[in-house]
Amino acid sequence: MKEYLKERRDLVDLVIEEYLNELKYPKVIAEGMKYSVLNGGKRLRPILLLMTLDLLGVQEKKGVPMGVAIELIHSYSLVHDDLPALDNDDYRRGKFSTHKKIGEAEAILIGDALLTHAFNLITREDIEPAKIVELIRLTSNYAGVNGMIGGQMVDIESEGKEIDLPTLQYIHTHKTGKLLMLPVECACIIAGSDDKKKKTLKRYAELIGLAFQIKDDILDIEGTFEEIGKPVGSDRELLKSTYPSIFGMEKTKEILDKKIEEAKKIMFTAFGDKAVWHMKLADYIGNRRK
Repeated sequence: MKEYLKERRDLVDLVIEEYLNELKYPKVIAEGMKYSVLNGGKRLRPILLLMTLDLLGVQEKKGVPMGVAIELIHSYSLVHDDLPALDNDDYRRGKFSTHKKIGEAEAILIGDALLTHAFNLITREDIEPAKIVELIRLTSNYAGVNGMIGGQMVDIESEGKEIDLPTLQYIHTHKTGKLLMLPVECACIIAGSDDKKKKTLKRYAELIGLAFQIKDDILDIEGTFEEIGKPVGSDRELLKSTYPSIFGMEKTKEILDKKIEEAKKIMFTAFGDKAVWHMKLADYIGNRRK
């Protein structure tokens, strides 16, 4: 799986660099966008889109602009998350976060530029105009107040408070989960999938999105700077409720394992061995160290 991910990641990075090289001025924004994106990310979201297209019998190149657009949106969210007003993190993926490297005001604008340029890339998809409109609608919904931003807001409001499980689940499924569901659902739009396949793939994406965030909660306690690329313990410092804080570490790991196994089971039931990479990706998410 690591070899598969590296091969796809290298492909995605080449295309990201190609698209961002089109931007020249203002130089601080153009160079800052590259710094914020081309800094060692896993590229799970675009890889998940390409992987799902392949599963659905569509050439992966059909989804490259959309995949890069999602990665730009993900990167913008990290740039803004790291700002002093939010998580106040000095490091991202083992390097200085954007505001520490370039400047706080510049980082705000670099994040804005990544978000807005993402929609420019979506329009480059070589598919029917109606599908492009649907991709834009879905992306704005999942990245916005009904998705990632909504989850981030509730996360901020919940700092220093004891919250119930439904609130924690809302944070996880929106702040992190929606942007992992997005590539899978975008692949379904591009491929013109039927409702049955869409339902299966959406549920799979929900499960791995939740698993991804639960694993992040675990790594914030058990990980190291070298593994996760930033100081550990930030959740505790901000008094955030997490799965370990509510369930304890042992129970949290059991919940994580159940989400991973359910994700694998529904994919094998629906697609059989054709879904081998999706099942391996679920295992990778559950076992990752960063």
